[in-house]
Amino acid sequence: MLKGKPFLYILFITLALLSCAKRGSITGGLKDTIPPVIVGSSPKNMSTNFNGNKIHIDFNEYIKIKDANKQLIISPPLDYPPNIVPSGSASRFIDITIKDTLKPNTTYSFNFGQSITDNNEGNPYSQFKFVFSTGAYIDSLAMSGSIKDAHEIGVDNFVTVMLYEANETFNDSTIYKTKPRYVTNTLDSMVNFSLQNLKEGKYHLFALKDANNNYMYNPKVDKIAFLNRPITVPNDSTYELNLFKEKGVYRALKPTLATANRLYVPYEGKDPRGITATVNNGSGSETYKTLVTNVPGKDSVQIWLPRAIKADSLQVTMAKNDSLKKFMVKYKELKESDSLSVEAVQKGGLHFRETFTLKPSTPLTDIDKSLMFLVDKDSVGVPFTHKYDDFNQSLELDFVKEENQKYTFTLLPGALTDFYGQANDTLSYKLNTRSYDVYGNMVVKIQNVKRFPVIVELTDAKGKLYTSAYSEGETDIEFANIEPNNYLLRIIYDDNKNREWDTGDYRTQRQPEEVIYFPKEIPVLEQWDVEETFPVTKG
Repeated sequence: MLKGKPFLYILFITLALLSCAKRGSITGGLKDTIPPVIVGSSPKNMSTNFNGNKIHIDFNEYIKIKDANKQLIISPPLDYPPNIVPSGSASRFIDITIKDTLKPNTTYSFNFGQSITDNNEGNPYSQFKFVFSTGAYIDSLAMSGSIKDAHEIGVDNFVTVMLYEANETFNDSTIYKTKPRYVTNTLDSMVNFSLQNLKEGKYHLFALKDANNNYMYNPKVDKIAFLNRPITVPNDSTYELNLFKEKGVYRALKPTLATANRLYVPYEGKDPRGITATVNNGSGSETYKTLVTNVPGKDSVQIWLPRAIKADSLQVTMAKNDSLKKFMVKYKELKESDSLSVEAVQKGGLHFRETFTLKPSTPLTDIDKSLMFLVDKDSVGVPFTHKYDDFNQSLELDFVKEENQKYTFTLLPGALTDFYGQANDTLSYKLNTRSYDVYGNMVVKIQNVKRFPVIVELTDAKGKLYTSAYSEGETDIEFANIEPNNYLLRIIYDDNKNREWDTGDYRTQRQPEEVIYFPKEIPVLEQWDVEETFPVTKG
């Protein structure tokens, strides 16, 4: 018994210590929130008369560099990106090897944005700039401004802002093939910009959503903003740049055979409405009857051809205004497009501000209204109008809608005839309206309008257009029976009076039509009557 007591005593002490150990844990102290600190560099930041090609920067702790290809902004831009180490691994230093021949008497700025972080917690050394000059002094002038989208309320991130010297070498084609003198970038969370370390002088100011990150304008993929006049540095002005995507000059691209009786023709540039197509057989001895319609959601049109063509190839001539393009397309036997079918855009419910719309699968060439009937729930005939958009293959049937009503549209056989002489079978569409009580109303009183006409639009936060009104002088705009929602309100100055917003064009120095947003969302609920005063001022 006596021999077992020391063992029991040791066991008791061990269990007691383990129990105490479970009561707490080491937390490691407070989280590190301090960014890295530079302890030295060669050459020193803000050095002059720099004539080397290497820069070494030491930090007080291990750092990493991430997203340098997006975050690092070098101004003036270099033809070849420098080599920067470390890349992805932790280090207490950065080495930069410059591969270009630097310009004489020039101030260079390397802005690392948010790319330098400490190794453990990822704390960024925000907007660190390393500046040096190949001349005797550092250029210290600056200018600033902001970026906005010319049409949408949201703004793109990573927008490049550029200055070109306003001298005898600058012309309209410079931005397509030459890098700018100075650049900066809004990065991922800013709409404001600041160009620093500038030399005194006159400059042309641009902004690009630069898809290729090459500091040169490619109108096929880039958005652009520009001022119509040079600016002078220094000055006390700030500048607002409106970013837009050009439509460019219309140009037809090579057609492809989609079905045995239909060609797809891609295009670049402006709306192809008004385009004509002439299609011959390969020898040119026979010309086919054709019809051109739009392809929804794509930059393409489609050419409808007769059925049962006998040809090895097709000659296709696309014409619009002064544009004329000719193509040869190899013809082969494919499945033909289906017979005529008709789809209703609205199914069942119909809002008061909507127009009942039918979309035929093949283009229509004849509409017989005498074979179309609209009745309400009491079988009483309701008058209606019809309008066919042949380019978009869209048939609109409009009528005065009453609340809590049930309507039936009936199209008897032969009411619609398509390009191939096919007629519809009997079609019937049932539509219901709801009570006025489930909608809201809005009156917008616009003030300080600089000129008319204007387009007044209601959209949601994602930019979906719900309804619009056109004013040639009226300042009280009523939107009755609108669906409950949170709306954005905008005014468009329709300067060319075509009832739609038009983008800009750099080559003709045309700015996009001006769009001004109401500063906040407007909630509309059921049975609400909302009145808003919109002082249409830029800001």
